[in-house]
Amino acid sequence: MSTLAAAAVVAAGLTLPMSSASAQTGSATGYASQNGGTTGGAGGQTVRATTGTQIHEALCNRPSTSTPIVIEVEGTINHGNTSKVSGDGCETADDVIELKRISNVTIVGTGGGAVFDQLGIHIRESSNIVIQNVTVRNVKKSGSPTSNGGDAIGMESSVRNVWVDHVTLEASGGESEGYDGLFDMKNNTQYVTLSHSILRNSGRGGLVGSSESDRSNGYVTYHHNRFENLDSRAPLLRGGIGHMYNNHYTQIHESGINSRAGARAKVENNYFEDSKDVLGTFYTDERGTWEVGGNIFDNVTWSSQGDENYPAGPDPRSTTSVGIPYSYELDDAGCVPQVLDQIAGANKGNQVSDGNCEAEGPTDPDPTDPDPTDPDPEPTDPPVGTNLSIGAGADGSGKASGTSYGNVTDGDMGTYWSPSGSTGRISVKWGSDTTVSAINIREAAGAEGNIGSWRVVDHDTGAVLATGSGAGAITFAPTALRKINFEITGSNGTPRVAEFETYAG
Repeated sequence: MSTLAAAAVVAAGLTLPMSSASAQTGSATGYASQNGGTTGGAGGQTVRATTGTQIHEALCNRPSTSTPIVIEVEGTINHGNTSKVSGDGCETADDVIELKRISNVTIVGTGGGAVFDQLGIHIRESSNIVIQNVTVRNVKKSGSPTSNGGDAIGMESSVRNVWVDHVTLEASGGESEGYDGLFDMKNNTQYVTLSHSILRNSGRGGLVGSSESDRSNGYVTYHHNRFENLDSRAPLLRGGIGHMYNNHYTQIHESGINSRAGARAKVENNYFEDSKDVLGTFYTDERGTWEVGGNIFDNVTWSSQGDENYPAGPDPRSTTSVGIPYSYELDDAGCVPQVLDQIAGANKGNQVSDGNCEAEGPTDPDPTDPDPTDPDPEPTDPPVGTNLSIGAGADGSGKASGTSYGNVTDGDMGTYWSPSGSTGRISVKWGSDTTVSAINIREAAGAEGNIGSWRVVDHDTGAVLATGSGAGAITFAPTALRKINFEITGSNGTPRVAEFETYAG
């Protein structure tokens, strides 16, 4: 890792389990941590494989179908080196990695990396499976060669507890070019997590449920993944519960999270960018629901509601509530793209975020900080009315040493908040819906002009209310919300916000 890259990792608040992956690392997160947990082959024999046939041999040579095993894979696995192997511990097939009627297996890329080229991984009637640090690419269902019904990773028929982590799944086109889904679940597949991965360059990201009547799937978590250059299905969720957090969606061309057929999706702290219809019910009248919060919608376009088309935007609001049974740490949506640049996909050393997503603040106060006893600077004329921030709560993405979030709502120009870097977020929040149509950002003495570019965001929905540069009064359409974000995206010096005033009109 270069010095520059290493510095970015520190700034983003990442945990580096190891510099390069040579075995399964970390523990299952999300829904894969439920229902008894997902440990794969932990505690079992470790076997090396450089061909698909050797992977099958490792499965077949076990004393039983449930004997734990870790299979470390290096090199390119393809049709030419993947054949069926028979044995008491397996049911394999040619031209696909077949994990059928087995349990307690880890497949992990090691050394120079593992690439499954035009060859899919099929999980059927199996449980407690871990797949980590591999690339699966260009799996076709039509044309030549074909494998796994065109799915990069496909699960079906009473599958339980699968954790897929730090993988790269990619194609080179859509269905017309012979490709299908990158990550599919159907026919009673439950307790699955996809984490720290990249899905890209495909017509279809993945589905949960093969038809409107296939509602036996779910309890699936997608976190810290990048969905890039996909037409749709990011994912398509039929029935069941899906939890999507801290993902980066970019270049989604037709539809993204498609909650339908009674599905319930919890969608929080994701970054949606340069995309269309990233959330809603699409291509059916059998609608699903969603709970949203903390997301950012950056250059997202929304189609009009119509027959079999129910986009959640342009002002996404929750239509249900979804309880999550496991604990998890939420990174701030605004820094998700930067974090995922460092950690998502195969061959990234299995790096994970620590859930803070904050730049490190200085250990000592900036010696150039003004003395809190200095006289108040000349205030910017505020909008007319009562400052709703007085007595409200405050939080943010990080704070420099010696500063506090609450300083922006105390009515005292002698105290202030600074981000822990050159940019950051400061928020004001209330316990119930509060209508706001104007804010006033007042800089501390000696810091006038330090705030550069910014945007104002409705934290509840992720809607961008205003953008611009420089401190002062900002107006926008009256909006009922519980939390409003002022996000500093550029600066001319250390930003110091003395007051974040909010007004109804």
